Amino acid sequence: MNATPDIVAAAQGRSGGCLCGRIRFTVKGKAVYPHTCSCPHCQKLGGGPMMWWAGFAPDDVTWTGEGGEPTWFETFEGEAKRGFCPDCGSRLAAIDSDVPELGIVVTALDDTTGPDLVPVNQSFRDNSVHWLPQVPDTQNSPVG
Repeated sequence: MNATPDIVAAAQGRSGGCLCGRIRFTVKGKAVYPHTCSCPHCQKLGGGPMMWWAGFAPDDVTWTGEGGEPTWFETFEGEAKRGFCPDCGSRLAAIDSDVPELGIVVTALDDTTGPDLVPVNQSFRDNSVHWLPQVPDTQNSPVG
């Protein structure tokens, strides 16, 4: 049995990191629920009209840079944390109490071209800017 290129790439993993390079990471496996989010929180956090997220099993994420894990900021007490580089401020990850995967900011990946990273939904469409086309709703959103 031959492995498909997608299976081989997912097993090998992807790398990513912050802008200054202090925090680096690898992820293995296929992305879970890639989506954009236009909630007011993500807009302020990302400094733009939306953020692009994808989930990975926590055991499949390894922090590899000299800075170790990101600094975690508790955005919603007891419910959510967001990880960032304390040196350059890059947003990298999210931990949400009701989501089993570790959320990775897709733009923190070195290569964002994987077919499993294409957003399947846009959360919080009602908060989105009117001049930007919406991400087609290809999957019902479990949030937003």
